[in-house]
Amino acid sequence: MAKNDEFTPQAPRDAVISIIGPGMRVVGDCETDGTLRIEGRVEGTVRASKAVVIGKDGVVEGDVLTQDAIVGGRINGKIVAESRLELQATCPIYLHSGDRPLLARMFVPRGDGPFPMIVELHGGAWCRGDRMGDTLMNEPLARSGVVVAALDFRQPPEASYPGSLMDISYGIRWLKSRAAEFRGRPDQVGLMGASSGAHQAMLLAMKPRDPKYAALSLPTGSRADGASRIDGSVRCAVLCWPVIDPLGRYRYAKALKASGQPYPEVVDRVLPSHDEYWRTEEAMAEGSPTLALERGERVETPPVVYIQGTHDMAHPRPDLDRFVTQYRKIGGQVDLELLEGEAEGFINKKPASPAVDRTISRIIEFVHKQLT
Repeated sequence: MAKNDEFTPQAPRDAVISIIGPGMRVVGDCETDGTLRIEGRVEGTVRASKAVVIGKDGVVEGDVLTQDAIVGGRINGKIVAESRLELQATCPIYLHSGDRPLLARMFVPRGDGPFPMIVELHGGAWCRGDRMGDTLMNEPLARSGVVVAALDFRQPPEASYPGSLMDISYGIRWLKSRAAEFRGRPDQVGLMGASSGAHQAMLLAMKPRDPKYAALSLPTGSRADGASRIDGSVRCAVLCWPVIDPLGRYRYAKALKASGQPYPEVVDRVLPSHDEYWRTEEAMAEGSPTLALERGERVETPPVVYIQGTHDMAHPRPDLDRFVTQYRKIGGQVDLELLEGEAEGFINKKPASPAVDRTISRIIEFVHKQLT
């Protein structure tokens, strides 16, 4: 039986799709030449020449025979998938914040492994979003043979800086300590994030042992031997349009607003979030990867891929250039992928675009190069 409470799988692109919708019940065998998406209930054998996609509320009481099986619901039967995947996502609790559990949405590839692992951090200006937000990137990366752990973490008003960074640092170490459970390799772990999530990925990649961020200890008796010696160091970082200098972005947005209308609408979205999460400009400066480099701080320099659109108004290009220059200056590797003509949010606004295809293929290529 395959079970998952929250995974909402996506059908392969360009597929001819037959749908058994929510609330529908089919008694008997189902067969299609294309892809069959099941959001209801089937009591019988399911055959599809391309793929079977079982949504989070879907149930199959019988066998599934197909090329690709993408399972988000429940199967009481045998799965025969001729191709490369049976992708499952589960959401274990990795940490508690008071009475509230913080979840890690796990994407685990089919096969014995061991697989490299990526900890993924959603965006949302440090104040919005959750582990479900970057499925468009996480699913194909998992299909390529990488365990992906998409983390929830504390956000305002529950916690301001550095609360989320403390949670994420703990999450990295938690994943390493539980690597065998997910068929992963604790020595091959990277970070990936989008926007404010990418900022946090880079800051923790540079400062994996900073006592402010690594303040939460793994409990005694964690599954890995020597859990107290597990640190938050990573082998690479995937930065998708990061807020690479929070203070620089804050001042940039304030200057645009002071100049009067018209200014980009993103200004009114990000300024309140900067204030709510960071509270002071001093904290923004402390938590800035770019300023850390310019201050000459001693930092780790794992390889980085930096992806951003050339028309992105939410993530200032001068901050990108400053970071890339300084990181390379101290010997760090930065693979820069600039997507011509793309603006902020393109991955959600145009999910079927060549830019999104390029972003996903570049992420997969980089991660496998660095971690396998």
